Amino acid sequence: MIFFCGRNLTAELAALVLQIPETRWKTTISADGTQEREVGQVAEITDLVDLSAWGDRTRMLVRREEPHPGAQLTFTDIDGHRYQVFITDHPETDICFLEAVYRGRGRCECAIRDLKDTGLASFPSVSFAVNAAWLQVVLMATDLLAWTKCRALEGELAKAEPKRLRYALLHSASIVTRSARRTTLRLAQSWPRADELVAAFGRLPSWHVILT
Repeated sequence: MIFFCGRNLTAELAALVLQIPETRWKTTISADGTQEREVGQVAEITDLVDLSAWGDRTRMLVRREEPHPGAQLTFTDIDGHRYQVFITDHPETDICFLEAVYRGRGRCECAIRDLKDTGLASFPSVSFAVNAAWLQVVLMATDLLAWTKCRALEGELAKAEPKRLRYALLHSASIVTRSARRTTLRLAQSWPRADELVAAFGRLPSWHVILT
């Protein structure tokens, strides 16, 4: 069984990471392995740390990236980079491949986070049947949000988490009317995100949106 596991970036590890020579850092690759990424590097530090408590094949790697514009920085974001340390016993010698695999794991964790934010964090009942129905609704809501971001949204909202979408778009006050086989959504013109909502529905041909 092969594992990938994140490691806390302690003060001791942070000090070690800052001493890694630039010659050790390698440019990371895209998820499909076809090209190098513009930002992001990875280095192996197995020989610099004590991994005797782990298996013989265990290795430690550190990845760094420049935080995207507007990202909230933390105390572990050192020297203008965001660092992450992870260990693995994967036999692959290409550390760029290993970093790409670990990065994909991060996307899975983001999807789980969004599921929790959509209702999976707690179940409403002691009844298995009720909770099973709740789970189905959560999965449908998550699918709808994913399709909404894919088909109707652009820019920052296309990457937004459920909480942001709720406050920016889903809580918008509006009235749905139907006439002459046409569905119309009437939005208050004073709503802060009205223009973005109109643009979003404009990408869905079955809807007609007007500001009132």
